[in-house]
Amino acid sequence: MTLKKRQEAFVQLGLFINRHFSTNREPKEERFHQDLDKLTGIAFSYNGWFTPEEVERALKGIAFMLEEQSLSEFSKGVKEPETPKTVAVIMAGNIPAVGFHDMLCVLLSGHNILIKVSGDDPALIPFLAGMLIYYAPDFAASINFSEARMKDFDAVIATGSNNSAQHFEYYFGKYPHIIRKNRTSVAVLNGKETPEELLELGKDIFYYFGLGCRNVSKLYVPKGYDFKVFFEAVFPFGYVSNNKKYFNNHEYHRAIYLLEQIPFLDNNFLMIRENEDLHAPTSVLYYEHYTNKLPFVEKIKGLEENLQCTVSNFEIEGLKTTAFGTTQQPGIFDFADNVNTLDFLNTL
Repeated sequence: MTLKKRQEAFVQLGLFINRHFSTNREPKEERFHQDLDKLTGIAFSYNGWFTPEEVERALKGIAFMLEEQSLSEFSKGVKEPETPKTVAVIMAGNIPAVGFHDMLCVLLSGHNILIKVSGDDPALIPFLAGMLIYYAPDFAASINFSEARMKDFDAVIATGSNNSAQHFEYYFGKYPHIIRKNRTSVAVLNGKETPEELLELGKDIFYYFGLGCRNVSKLYVPKGYDFKVFFEAVFPFGYVSNNKKYFNNHEYHRAIYLLEQIPFLDNNFLMIRENEDLHAPTSVLYYEHYTNKLPFVEKIKGLEENLQCTVSNFEIEGLKTTAFGTTQQPGIFDFADNVNTLDFLNTL
């Protein structure tokens, strides 16, 4: 199958997703829309973090990646393989269909894919793969799923926790591989942010209940920063506490902090506490003060291998920053861990 045909199938998938969340559904595809509606309900019953709203958000994000112009530009980086290889992709399950970008890269590059879906997200990726086969039947020979021990592959892309990454290194280290560990994102404030800007920052914190590597889990704020304006600005995200799993996390960590007499701020759905760690528990946001910008920048540079995004509304010399409200809408060129998956695949 030519690159053009592979590319066109992904474009059609993006258009299908957009139609699914509009009033312009095509009658010939109605059975697929009904299947996706059912899967959305099943996903939530199976995984309490995957609310219909978050599944919709994730799928619309995929459609955003698959806009024809962006996909065409991205495809220019594909080097057709002389002999297609089989790439085993072990997917995470922290947010809906989070492994889609890897599937896109492998199939667009002309290789075959062997997918191990996460037990927390077993249905969405198979559905999307099925839609690709619908638009390009030749993909059927290139897409396989593994439920047992993975075998007969030439390279590996695996995403998981720091602990699982050690196991991945042990089992797959002899193969060409990309192995991803835990990452998170941080935001840098200067105290001059408007309520509207802080509301945008709330998207980076609360979308997907804060479970993604692109979610902000820590703030760097100037000495004496007043969190009152921040709390007021993010108040519209209080809906997260309606989710039972999120609410239970909030109650649990609040009880721990009270018992251990750890100082914290709380607005009944988000706790903020001072802590040097990067990874905060669900429903908690860490913060750290800074006074001198130069040592602060050097400190963040030293943490870059643990960070996916550094979010700010002002330019910080020496740091690549992401605008407020945009972390959860990555473009097609935004590679996880900043490792170019397409370049890796071109070397196989």
